[in-house]
Amino acid sequence: MKTLKREIGDYGERVAVKYLEKKGYTILERNYLKKTGEIDIIAKKDDIISFIEVKTRKNFQNSYASEAVNYYKQQRIIKTAQNYIVEKNYLDLKLSFDVCEVYTEIKKIKFIENAF
Repeated sequence: MKTLKREIGDYGERVAVKYLEKKGYTILERNYLKKTGEIDIIAKKDDIISFIEVKTRKNFQNSYASEAVNYYKQQRIIKTAQNYIVEKNYLDLKLSFDVCEVYTEIKKIKFIENAF
């Protein structure tokens, strides 16, 4: 049984995928999981592979969702991305580490390219 937190996260990821596809991204993976960590969405646009962390919140009254992607979370994503790049032999593509903020109450998406 999924927790409420997981359901909210899944919803945010679905919204993010629709947004990214409208912006011309091809979704390569969702919830890519390795020992080093998990990447919510891996997408490609042109010659760039984007590793995207999705953060879903009701609103941004107390803080922005992207603030939850701290240094330690970033390092886990980077290590996991390294696994993916080697596994898929994408050594010749450019990389982008992005954050997608989804705010459910105000129906707003903020996509931060090259966030870290």
